[in-house]
Amino acid sequence: MPDAVVIGAGPNGLVAANLLADAGWSVEVLEAQGEPGGAVRHDRGVDPDFASDLFSAFYPLAAASPVLAGLRLEREGLSWSHAPKVLAHPLRDGRCAVLSRDLEETAASLEAFAPGDGAAWKELREVWETLRAGILDALFTPFPPVRAGARLALRLRAAGGLRMARTMVLPVRRLGEEEFRGEGGRLILAGNALHADLAPEAAGSGGFGWLMSMLGQTYGFPVPTGGSGALTAALVRRLTRHGGTVRCGEQVTEVVVRGGRAVGVRTAGGEAVPARKAVLADVSAPALYGSLVAERHLPGQLLTDLKRFQWDFATFKVDWALNSPVPWACLEAAQAGTVHLADGVDGLTRFAAQIAMGRIPDEPFALFGQMTTTDPSRSPQGTESAWAYTHVPHHVRGDAGNDGLTGSWDGREQETMADRLEAQVERYAPGFRGLIRARRVLAPPTLQSMDANLHGGAINGGTTALHQQFVFRPTPGTGRPETPVAGLYLASASAHPGGGVHGAPGANAARAALRRQGGGALAGLQNRLHHRDRKGQR
Repeated sequence: MPDAVVIGAGPNGLVAANLLADAGWSVEVLEAQGEPGGAVRHDRGVDPDFASDLFSAFYPLAAASPVLAGLRLEREGLSWSHAPKVLAHPLRDGRCAVLSRDLEETAASLEAFAPGDGAAWKELREVWETLRAGILDALFTPFPPVRAGARLALRLRAAGGLRMARTMVLPVRRLGEEEFRGEGGRLILAGNALHADLAPEAAGSGGFGWLMSMLGQTYGFPVPTGGSGALTAALVRRLTRHGGTVRCGEQVTEVVVRGGRAVGVRTAGGEAVPARKAVLADVSAPALYGSLVAERHLPGQLLTDLKRFQWDFATFKVDWALNSPVPWACLEAAQAGTVHLADGVDGLTRFAAQIAMGRIPDEPFALFGQMTTTDPSRSPQGTESAWAYTHVPHHVRGDAGNDGLTGSWDGREQETMADRLEAQVERYAPGFRGLIRARRVLAPPTLQSMDANLHGGAINGGTTALHQQFVFRPTPGTGRPETPVAGLYLASASAHPGGGVHGAPGANAARAALRRQGGGALAGLQNRLHHRDRKGQR
């Protein structure tokens, strides 16, 4: 009988399993899919010569995460690759905003949009450097982050106190207007906010856009060399070396509860897998409380609140094998790993408004990834392994374009939407379509079928909006990995701090389970793990 059963071998589940194994626990991880990784996997399904990331691709939060740093995955063979430039946002008039790890290059790009904007960017970066340690400490620890919060409050006072707090809750459109005279800085902030489901007019989108931009400025948007699955492979190797096991093709259908305590799980094949100390669930909150745990074991208020749980936008993705690099009209975009495609902040607002109205966007905002530019091992020299994703409504009420899309995502609709996404790329890279050797379409139902946590193609485990963050995540009054069932812990992106590949929900769940088992040697180990993570952060 293992000490702990972890449901799901996504990055959070594997991080949790590793920390438990470090503490001397026996750990068994059960994964429904045929391979581990969750949304951190790659394959060669587009073209045998091309490595294609299936879901996530760029990992600024992983680069900044003290949790992952503490695991020292480089010892397991993990290495990171960077594109020459982090991000580019070209416009149809030929201008291009560029985010680089070189501060002077970023500033020069924004200065070209308006005099003084380079200095304005440097000021935002100075604020980040003042707050960075406190923000990362608070971000990657359970909510409320008492000690980290106190340290952050002191740093926040030095950075302007309430005025800085106001800045963080601004809509990103307003933040950009207050900080920059030209469009360059505004584009970088607003495009990064839409890496989540935060429209330019949403409260808090300014803080999120600023955070993602500063992560890019400091850490870049790195990728695992060889493919995203290299990160998963390193986590699995480390876990196995510490005595843990991962069993794939094992779908958990029930968390077994006796006397108000989780005592194990049951699989689709009817196998009962007991857990001596804890069950950790790297699954969405709706799946855990709406399916895996019987209703009689849960408070009525939790079930009521769960009906208000909001998913983030659905996602539509296309992978390409290209015969040559993308022919960007703005040459600066050729060196960027990530390229944002929308005609200005107004284009981003228009896109988000169409989704809010339940309409499939006619000119979709595209996040475009140039993987060979970032990691030359991804495809043969002179080619490009590329992808783009956009967002669509979960419940479609109409098509803002002229193709009559309904959201059924049958074969015709998938191909039509893929063509629409390619047309958006073509606006900024004339001749793009002529380079396509092969493509693969991943519509919202396809994404969910490949990873049940990606409900309808939602990639962040629930909305990033303020009303479902911190103490409101996944429901009001929670924000921590503990659940109403003793010995059961929520270890997925549905828990604080939410989506992104950084391991914090898994680490928080593991530490909560260890604390519950008492002090002594385990408490000492937890302190050592905490200090090691902080050392990795520095």
